[in-house]
Amino acid sequence: MWVADAWKDYELLDASDGERLERWGSYILVRPDPQVIWKNAAQHPAWKRADATYRRSHSGGGGWAHNTLPAQWKIGYGELSFVIKPMGFKHTGLFPEQAANWDWFSELIRKSEKKQVKVLNLFAYTGGATVAAAKAGAAVVHVDAAKGMVAQAKENAALCGLKEAPIRYIVDDCKKFVEREIRRGNRYDAIIMDPPSYGRGPSGEVWKIEDSVDELVTLAASLLSDDPLFFLVNSYTTGLSPMTMAYELELRVASRFGGRVEAGELGLRISRTGGFLPCGASARWTGIQK
Repeated sequence: MWVADAWKDYELLDASDGERLERWGSYILVRPDPQVIWKNAAQHPAWKRADATYRRSHSGGGGWAHNTLPAQWKIGYGELSFVIKPMGFKHTGLFPEQAANWDWFSELIRKSEKKQVKVLNLFAYTGGATVAAAKAGAAVVHVDAAKGMVAQAKENAALCGLKEAPIRYIVDDCKKFVEREIRRGNRYDAIIMDPPSYGRGPSGEVWKIEDSVDELVTLAASLLSDDPLFFLVNSYTTGLSPMTMAYELELRVASRFGGRVEAGELGLRISRTGGFLPCGASARWTGIQK
């Protein structure tokens, strides 16, 4: 498991009975999590003083209850800063477990002998990976179909001192963008993709990860430069295992470039117990052998 354990402004305080208790800066949130199948009486005292709790509705969706949070606030991770905005479907605008991946590829970018690493970030959301890569010195193309998420990514970049950094923001369907980049002959040294389990593009295009991810990885791999640095695929889809995604990278990337593929769960440490909560999965390819 790759554990994001270097946070100071985020902490998973406890987890019990389908919910996680979290500290985001100075605010305490309770959010549902299907991985929390155990019942341990919610022993952390902060359960009783949460600033907001997300409750699911029996008819679908849900909302924030007992909400005393501001509309937004800021947290930091090392040199990076992010806007936190509690929104629909329990989201906050950031997935803290992804910090384990940010640290991994940031080191690769900093150590690269390339003049400037060119990164393509697909399904880029609010830009956690974008700002991490840019802060490490990369030029980034950030693609997401949601205009509001791209706007928040720009806000995060400005907070990180990256307003003038070489980041290109694209509001578009990721597959269509990749297909156009292939026709244009553009190439990238690294690719990051964080596809949703299910979604729709700006023109109503349906995305279902089990049916679509192989085609997208295959297309995206054709955008890699002659000497690429890394390829990262994330998944939050139950049933799509790390090893499934690793084999995808073996077939579509390693078979062409060699290098090394590894895969594992992403996790967060539960402060009260010292145990770990699985929060998703990643497969990583790098052209570096060691």
